[in-house]
Amino acid sequence: MTDSRNSDPRTPRGGLPDGCDVVTVPARQGLEAVDILRRGEAGDAVGPVLHEDGGCTLGFLVPPGTAAGWDVPGSTCRRTDGRGLPLAPASGAPAPGPPGEGPDWLLPPEDTDLATDPAALREALGQAQRLLDVADGCR
Repeated sequence: MTDSRNSDPRTPRGGLPDGCDVVTVPARQGLEAVDILRRGEAGDAVGPVLHEDGGCTLGFLVPPGTAAGWDVPGSTCRRTDGRGLPLAPASGAPAPGPPGEGPDWLLPPEDTDLATDPAALREALGQAQRLLDVADGCR
């Protein structure tokens, strides 16, 4: 019997990788994408999300290796080894916030089950941008 989770690009709760990748997008598009992902069929398609740059951008934690093939216009994906970004809480303790005046959690690790699936994120970002284009055209 095979375990279908072996091919799942997302990482189970409590097992976030030490070195995950982070997809950064403008906050407006990112907030729309979070809503789209949360309304999706699975309902749990969005993993931990950071407010970055004083709230101007959002960072979606995605599985390691995503940066190598990321090509979504208007976003960046960077590799990280996790340094300075505590992801997993220590045995039952709440997840510590990112340090000092840096990023802050929109969706902290303890409130999500999985790292965001890159394919689902790509689709949600495209849909979010289309929604924003229509909304901006109505002004």
